[in-house]
Amino acid sequence: MKDEEMMPRRGAQWWSGTPPGGGPCYVDDKVSKVAWLNRSNIIFAGQDKWSLDPRVDLVTKGQLEYSLRIQKVDVYDEGSYTCSIQTKQQPKTSQVYLIVQVPASIYKVSEDISVNEGSNVTLSCLATGRPEPTITWRLLDPSAEPLDGEEYLDILGIMRNQAGRYECRANNDVATPDSKYVTVIVNYPPTIIKASNSETPVGRLGTLQCEAVAVPTAEFEWYRDEKRLFNTQATNIQVLDKTSILMIANVTEEDYGNYTCVASNRLGEQRANVFLYRPGTGRDISGSACVSQSLWLLLVCFAFVFFKC
Repeated sequence: MKDEEMMPRRGAQWWSGTPPGGGPCYVDDKVSKVAWLNRSNIIFAGQDKWSLDPRVDLVTKGQLEYSLRIQKVDVYDEGSYTCSIQTKQQPKTSQVYLIVQVPASIYKVSEDISVNEGSNVTLSCLATGRPEPTITWRLLDPSAEPLDGEEYLDILGIMRNQAGRYECRANNDVATPDSKYVTVIVNYPPTIIKASNSETPVGRLGTLQCEAVAVPTAEFEWYRDEKRLFNTQATNIQVLDKTSILMIANVTEEDYGNYTCVASNRLGEQRANVFLYRPGTGRDISGSACVSQSLWLLLVCFAFVFFKC
């Protein structure tokens, strides 16, 4: 019996009994009876088929070979198969063992989730296959290094830098590994990473800048002393991505002083003080005016002046 005849598709393997490498079942003119059996059930007796399974048939090449063929092999076909030969002298048997391999397949994985920073997170990934697949995890950004976890990946006190796309991979070396993905969003309160003062002469456009990182995205408010500022003819507030810009048209002496930027989301808020001051006062500033920051900020300033005109 030839291995390929018992393996019509990828995923099945013949393992022989003793001695190793047993294969086709050969007969000669001294043989009076021959049969194929599986778990003591007769499949073929001579040329007569006893099995009702339409996938099973005989392959005979010449008068010497008596091979059994199973098409579309299934896991239920796994087991021991015996070729039994009866001669005038004594019966002989040849055994082989069919192991059916099944590619790894992930059938259940955690859904995308959104959690607060500091929470404990468990991601699950369940897979089937023969042999049993090995499951590995990795966070694709930024390093994509393997993580400690198998079917369940536990993340204790998750931090914002652990947010991203997680890959679960199941592999048993039968076929290409199966992969599924879980997106984890980590929410955290705002952190103001930059607050820029402005050194502006009287009569010119003054610009104060406040930049904050947060998930969900921060909302901004501006205050002068305890009074909240809104868009008016004298002031204009713009939000570009994670940066808020307060523009003061035609600065006067009364406009100089301390301003407060407030960045907030549902998890909390953070405040930062910035200053609008007259050139030459020598105030130590934490940043630079908007005109020198970037091209897009410069365009915003010009646009505001243009529309005021």
